[in-house]
Amino acid sequence: MERQEIERIKDSVSCRAVLEQAGFQVDLKESTRRAVKYRRGGEIAIVTHEGRGWFDPLSDRKGDVFSLHAWLQPDDFAATVRSVGALDGIQASGVPWPVRPRRAESIAIPNRWESRPTLRQGSPAYRYLNNFRLIPTRLLQRAIAQGLIREGPYGSAWFGHHDTDGKICGWEERGRQWRGFSSSGTKVLFRFGSPAAVRLCITEAAIDALSLAAIEGERFDTLYASTAGGWSPATELAVRDLARRIEILVAATDHNSQGEAYADTLRRIAERADCGFRRLRPRREDWNEDLAENRAGLLDRT
Repeated sequence: MERQEIERIKDSVSCRAVLEQAGFQVDLKESTRRAVKYRRGGEIAIVTHEGRGWFDPLSDRKGDVFSLHAWLQPDDFAATVRSVGALDGIQASGVPWPVRPRRAESIAIPNRWESRPTLRQGSPAYRYLNNFRLIPTRLLQRAIAQGLIREGPYGSAWFGHHDTDGKICGWEERGRQWRGFSSSGTKVLFRFGSPAAVRLCITEAAIDALSLAAIEGERFDTLYASTAGGWSPATELAVRDLARRIEILVAATDHNSQGEAYADTLRRIAERADCGFRRLRPRREDWNEDLAENRAGLLDRT
């Protein structure tokens, strides 16, 4: 097959179509517009670059549509190209994204953060966190006092990620119909609690960090942090820096295969930093689900 034809197939066949043909399904809860997560049993693949690229968060596997097909159905390259070419014209199912509000991308991250109001009691974003996500009022008030949460558009909440100098670098965006991370922002860490804490709990979402704090009764020896479901170089540097100053690093990531992979990375960081390590798993998949279950149990007993 001519090189030109191979390139045409690579450009025309989406990694999403390959995954869907192989029986993978979109995990909408864990997806963003830039990174769509697919699951098939315990297997995970995340599609990026508008369908042109992919990676496996549990290993080093990544690449283009040909390498994806070769991972799913190992064969020689010529056979892989023919199999992928047979999918030409097959469209991936659309993901039911909510309408995303338009933003001025040219505005710098600090300016965009400061332009949004601080979370205030009674607002749509506050009710989403307090009534729907069940984050206790006392924790929200502490987070507000620390300047960690802003109100985004359409009742969404923004959870700030700061670097080691306290500079805002980006934010997690969560709402009833929206999930994402600030465009042009950098994932570092969302941090809730005392900077002088001797115990560091790493979760995968800011809402999970707050949920775990609520479950544990707001331990004042603990800094609760979130990686925003990713693991950027800036995140690793921040965790390494904190690990050198604490007594115990707690991997409080989700109760699934991706959470276990993140926990292994945190275990290695703890070993290199010569600090204690503990794996703390939610009973359900994440800490907000555990918080909801706890609250339901309390209501059942009243």
